[in-house]
Amino acid sequence: MTALVVRDLNKSFPGVEALKEVSLEVDSNGFVALIGRSAAGKSTLLRCINRLVEPTSGEVFLYSVNLTKLDVKRLREARRDIGMIFQEFNLVNRLPVITNVLSGRLGYVSTWRAIFRVFPKEDIERAEELLERVGLIDFRDNRADRLSGGQRQRVGIARALIQKPKLLLIDEPTSSLDPQIGYEIMELIHKISQESKIPVLISIHAVDLAKEFATKIIALRFGRKIYDGDPKGLNFDAVYKYEKAIEAEEAQEKTIQERAKDSQKVEMYEP
Repeated sequence: MTALVVRDLNKSFPGVEALKEVSLEVDSNGFVALIGRSAAGKSTLLRCINRLVEPTSGEVFLYSVNLTKLDVKRLREARRDIGMIFQEFNLVNRLPVITNVLSGRLGYVSTWRAIFRVFPKEDIERAEELLERVGLIDFRDNRADRLSGGQRQRVGIARALIQKPKLLLIDEPTSSLDPQIGYEIMELIHKISQESKIPVLISIHAVDLAKEFATKIIALRFGRKIYDGDPKGLNFDAVYKYEKAIEAEEAQEKTIQERAKDSQKVEMYEP
């Protein structure tokens, strides 16, 4: 079964085309890695999927629900099914670890409970279970700003999981960590994904980690998809082939546009 379908997604900012006709699929048991250099469009793609950034055009389907067509209320409800793990953790530093985890349930509780951070007993028990799972139960009542980078990322994982998501979007979870801790975080995310049967779309710089853990790799270059396939097939020859194909396509488009302009000039100056 296909969990996520992205179809012809485009995103333009003033003077920049961040995404250009990007299409992809994530199976319900998939662990898909997005790779590419800085400014390739990886983070923009993730944020367009859950509409933290509004796409310019294209469609996104989560289990056949067209997220790009939802109004504000229905989008808020749909986001409950999408767990997001951020590169910079996005924790509230002054709050205890368990409260940061419980913030993943804010979309499920009443307004007054959300304002005063009063959560049902079953949510608190679930948060404790997840802290045990990510190895942080002993840090339950510690302030978030007293944790190491790896520990803070584990809190972010628990916060995403408490939503009981149908999809995890993960943005560069290892980039601010040393290699050993980064590997442990990837291993933990992969293990949880497999055990909980949650599909994952993860943006990551480390190609070696992508090739080790991913079921599929998608490579982006300047907002264009240049590879989509088996991690074993990802090599410099494959990437080079896709890059050259895109360069040829772009050159052809440029030629067509220049010919169209020349044709317009001829028409303008004809007697």
